[in-house]
This record gives sequence, structure tokens and C-alpha cells, in this order.
Amino acid sequence: MSINTINRKALRLCGSAALLIAALAAGTGAQAADVSSQQASAVTAMPRVLLLATGGTISGTADPRSAIGYNSGNVKGQELVRGVPGIDKLASINAEQISNVGSQDMNDKIWLQLARRIDEAFERNEADAVVITHGTDTIEETAFFLNNVLHSDKPVVLVGSMRPGGSTSADGPNNLYEAVEVAASPQSRGRGVMVVMNDQIHAPRWITKTNTTAVQAFASPNAGAIGYVDPASVRFVMPAVQSARAALSLPANGQLPRVDIVYAHSNMDGRQIDHAIADGAKGIVVAGEGDGDMSKEALAALDRAAAKGIVVVRSTRLVSGFVNRNVEVDDDKRGFVASLDLNPQKARLLTQLLVANGVTDPFKVQQAFSGTW
Repeated sequence: MSINTINRKALRLCGSAALLIAALAAGTGAQAADVSSQQASAVTAMPRVLLLATGGTISGTADPRSAIGYNSGNVKGQELVRGVPGIDKLASINAEQISNVGSQDMNDKIWLQLARRIDEAFERNEADAVVITHGTDTIEETAFFLNNVLHSDKPVVLVGSMRPGGSTSADGPNNLYEAVEVAASPQSRGRGVMVVMNDQIHAPRWITKTNTTAVQAFASPNAGAIGYVDPASVRFVMPAVQSARAALSLPANGQLPRVDIVYAHSNMDGRQIDHAIADGAKGIVVAGEGDGDMSKEALAALDRAAAKGIVVVRSTRLVSGFVNRNVEVDDDKRGFVASLDLNPQKARLLTQLLVANGVTDPFKVQQAFSGTW
């Protein structure tokens, strides 16, 4: 074989190799571009969570006036998010400040603002879920209110903390991480409003605060938690249950009707109830003894209230159990409503919403409390 022939074959081999290398390079580039596209798509597909901050211990800072002293509402929502490692991997989060108060100062104006902003965000497709940071004293009331007035099946998760930022064992960052985790989970769709605290997921109807300072302050005594969460998983132990009742409308005048709670006790007379009547209450909820009981004098005062068209609800001051109809009190005869499983603060809220929606007939109010209307 001549030298020229060998050189021609070598050139052909080099050309083939060059083509192969070029093809591989092109393929690698295409794959890289495809991976880059997939990564961009993954970022785009992250759940969008709107965080609405209202204040509370979770946004509080420690105060040296005592070993556990603190001031609520010093930290804004965006700062809370920045302070939680890894939370940005769960969802694309946009934070807005609705208020900055301790939850003891929660009020109708903030409730209505929250409800309208959430409805707006969902109607405009601004978010796939909402997380609300909130103080723990009234978190159950805000959750229950929102659960009765919102119209979407997208999840709304309320979260707080029992210890402020800067304390030696602040629970806020972990609670907030898990609240976003629950809100971003596909399992949460159709479950309405939920409360996430201390690795547990609770429904608004059942949850209540049972301790003044412990991190495990929240429980659902009559039903139990609906799920559990940790930084690695979300586990629901109850199926999603959609209410057959349509959401109640917000009051057109921006104010909920006055409904008073009267606490029952030994040697009780009817003066507080008569004062509620005189003050223009549209409803009276009695935090009764035992199964919603009270003295004969208090019952007589409630009869006077019912006769004036005021909605009368018997609840209980106890932390668990149901208030039943027609046991020691003849509710049918007196025109009273039994709160069933709703504690006084939630019974008050539901009565406010019902009166605002023109529902005052005791039979219809009882149906609403039973969830059967």
C-alpha cells in the first residue's frame, strides 16, 4: 500500500471522528438545553403561596422585662420568610402585611380585609394557596370565621408560635416552614381553612387553645388533629370533607352584629344578660356550666332576650363535649339554640355571621350550627 493511500484513509478516519465529536457535542448541548429548560419549568411550576402577615407572637421580639417577656408584631412578613432556611424551596412566596397586632387586638376590620384579599387573590389566580401568620390567642376564631366566608377550594393555612423570635427555643420558624409545606401540598386542595401548629394540622371547627404558654398549646378535643406534618412529609389522617352549605356573605356595611358572651357561674343572676339586651346585642351566647346550664334567674333573663327576637345560644365553659338540645333546658319551648361542639367564641362568631345574613329564626340557626342547612 502506498503512502498516499494510507494518508487518504487517515484523513477519512479523522473526518469521521470529527463528525462524531461534533454530533456528540451537539447532542450534549441539546441535552444541556433540555435540562436547563426542565429546571426553568420546575421553577415556574412551584406552588405560589401568598403570605398574609397580621402580627402576633410569631412576629414578636423578646423583651427583658421578664424571662419570657416579648412584644408582638415587631417583625414584618417578608422578614419572617427570610428567616426560615429552605422555605424558598417549597414554594414561590409573596408576602403582604395586612396588620401588625397582637391577636388580642384582632377585630372585624382585619377579618373582613383578610377575607376580601384572599377571595381577590384566588379569583385573579394570583396564588395557589394562602398562609396567614397570626397570634395564637384568637387564631381559632380567625380560622373559623374565614372557613365560613371563603368561596374557594384552595388551601388557606393559619400559623402562629408560642415563643417569639430570639428566644432560646423559638417555634415560629419551624411552624412557618410546615405551614407553607402544608399549603403547597396537593393533598391540601379541597380542605378549606386549616391551622398548623407544633407538627399538627387542625380543622377550624375543632381546634382550641388549651394552654397559656406551652408549645403544644393547641388541640382538637372532640375530634383530634386532621393531619400531621414534619419538614419531610405531610400526612392527613382524615378525608377532605366539603361542606354542603354555601359560604356566608360578608356584611355589606363592613361590621358584624353585636353578639355578647355571658359566662355562667354559681350564684348567677340575670343582670349581665339584661345589660346585653339593653346594649343592643343581636345575640347572646352563654358559656354555660356543664351541658350549657345556668341558674333559674339567668334562664328567666334569656327568656326575656328571646322574646325580643335576640338569638340565644347555649354553649359551655368546658373544653370538651357537646351541648345537647332539650336535656335540662327545654330549648324547643324557649326558642334557644344548642351550640353542639362549638365553644363560646366560635358560637358567637357563627351567630354574628348568621344574623348578618338575615338568619335569626331559632330553627334555622340550629340547622346552621348542626351543618344541615
